Amino acid sequence: MPTRPELARVLDALEKFHGRPDPPPTTDPLELVLWENVAYLADDRRRADAFRALKKRVGTRPEQILSARGDLLLEITGGIVPGNSLEKLRRTAAIALEQFRGSLKATVKLPLPEARKALMKFPSIGAPGADKILLLSRSHPVFALDSNGLRVLLRLGHGREAKSYAATYRSVQEAIAPHLEPDCDRFIRAHLLLRRHGQTLCRRNRPRCEVCPVAKLCVYYRTARRSA
Repeated sequence: MPTRPELARVLDALEKFHGRPDPPPTTDPLELVLWENVAYLADDRRRADAFRALKKRVGTRPEQILSARGDLLLEITGGIVPGNSLEKLRRTAAIALEQFRGSLKATVKLPLPEARKALMKFPSIGAPGADKILLLSRSHPVFALDSNGLRVLLRLGHGREAKSYAATYRSVQEAIAPHLEPDCDRFIRAHLLLRRHGQTLCRRNRPRCEVCPVAKLCVYYRTARRSA
């Protein structure tokens, strides 16, 4: 398993290679939920465009979304299954208004298990998604990962791949915990860098190990070379 100094080296190498990551789109927890739901099966650029359009043309307060015209929301969300995103936006707004008085700023400050459980009431938000919102809103220093970052750390030797995604996610979190001091800024940096690396080089299929800046520290790469 990579040691704490090696993990720091990994993150520094990734930042040197990819550059400093762009900041999250927002720190407001409700807007982060909307970000997850505004564009179904979309890449980052399409999601960002849809989110900006939502903020500019509708607004992100629950009452604004619920009163918006359906054709306008449909135009903003687009995507492969436009109605899916439209319905998720409306469900998100309705839950926020009915159960949380239109804001999640107090909710995310609850103890971690309660805050996570509350966020999981929203569409598309499972435990990893809840962790990401709690981290990016700087509400709790939880080491959150998306599927890309999870894959990178697994290949580096942290945790183990289990039968379920949830079990794999927990395994990596538990493996990494001793090597990082809880800190929102550090965890956000790690989350963004690992995600970028998984999207661009450490891909699920045909990873570009030949140009990877951390290949020498990678268990997956060493195993693949021995097999070859």
